[in-house]
Amino acid sequence: MDKPTIIQVGSLAGSPGANEMLQSHYRVIALWQADDRATVLKDNEHVQVLVTSALHGCSAELIESLPNLKLICSWGVGYDTIDLQACHRRAIMVTNTPDVLSDCVADEAWGLLIASARHIAAGDQFVRQGRWQSRNDTLPLGRRVSGKKLGIVGLGRIGLAIAKRGQGFNMEVAYHNRRVRDDVAYRYYSDLVELARWSDFLVVATVGGSDTRDLIDRQVLRALGPSGIIVNIARGTVIEEQAMVELLQSGELGGAGLDVFENEPHVPQSLVQLPQVVLMPHVGSATFETSQAMFDLVLENLQAYFSDKALLTPVDTS
Repeated sequence: MDKPTIIQVGSLAGSPGANEMLQSHYRVIALWQADDRATVLKDNEHVQVLVTSALHGCSAELIESLPNLKLICSWGVGYDTIDLQACHRRAIMVTNTPDVLSDCVADEAWGLLIASARHIAAGDQFVRQGRWQSRNDTLPLGRRVSGKKLGIVGLGRIGLAIAKRGQGFNMEVAYHNRRVRDDVAYRYYSDLVELARWSDFLVVATVGGSDTRDLIDRQVLRALGPSGIIVNIARGTVIEEQAMVELLQSGELGGAGLDVFENEPHVPQSLVQLPQVVLMPHVGSATFETSQAMFDLVLENLQAYFSDKALLTPVDTS
């Protein structure tokens, strides 16, 4: 039996063996390897399924070049890089890989929070550079984490996992969300500035996209204050990055733990040079276990589609 044909926008190298596994199940048109994308797309106008990732996304232009496209399967929980309006116009279904990465992203958020508060990255360098041996050189005092106030922006699956870990540190937890949740006892703030003013640590776990661009603006960051720490494991565009840099430089913001940036993989040199900032290269879900679980979910959605079964994790494109 002939294998179904799919178009793959970019490599899924973040999940070891994923590219080879796709090729074992499907006839894969590897778009990222094509010298002439336009010709490849024209020759494959009949293809109904496209596989992508949160990194590579899928533009309206790409969608319109595939008149028979019925399904976009994305490796990753975020879908801000997929043009959902174009999908809605064409009634194209979209799937992502939620839930399976929530714990690992929450772990990463907590790693950044603790590393920022306790100067772990700086302490590592302090030891490696031999500065510990000098009686005239000391590491700055850190800030206690346990028993403090944890604010969370976006109390979805990942936000809830972050909040649960906060309880283990005996922290008060409050949140800002598009709407109040009636299934949690955490304090709700409709005003982000007030949440930031209340918080010792503010963790950003909301969705990306145009609706949340610069949601954490200068006013919110200033309200967090000179002893406050911002942690971002969502999307770099959610924070007004230049304002954050300026407030960190002036001491009006205490510190930051960042896994995502506005123009990845480019990180402003002014941010790199700040000692009170911990930087990671967008690896919140990058564990062996989670990357495999994400790819398994991509495969299961593909298998469901080609078997005329219900998709496991459809995204609402309305």
